[in-house]
Amino acid sequence: MERHGSVIRVKPGRLEAYKAYHAHVWPEVLAMIRACNIRNYSIYHKDGHLFSYFEYVGDDFQADMAKMAADPKTQEWWDIMMPMQDPLPTRAEGEWWAEMEEVFHTD
Repeated sequence: MERHGSVIRVKPGRLEAYKAYHAHVWPEVLAMIRACNIRNYSIYHKDGHLFSYFEYVGDDFQADMAKMAADPKTQEWWDIMMPMQDPLPTRAEGEWWAEMEEVFHTD
């Protein structure tokens, strides 16, 4: 199992809409997340920043992320979410949400 943390900003004035959508995530999107071996997926907010945490339980992360990105319903969801988000300028090339380095973990 791999733990993943990432961060992005939410655009000013868009947090309530973002939260409302996430209170009722489309079932097809949730099914694709699960089909792509993602578990314990959470998003937190603080001071205009969104922090995402999930656990990946598959054996080919890149293939699963490509599968998710190719899904039409997920693309439709992202088309709604992306205008609400403001990626960090320091994110790596090709990233939307900036991956974070895990510096500590304990069970």
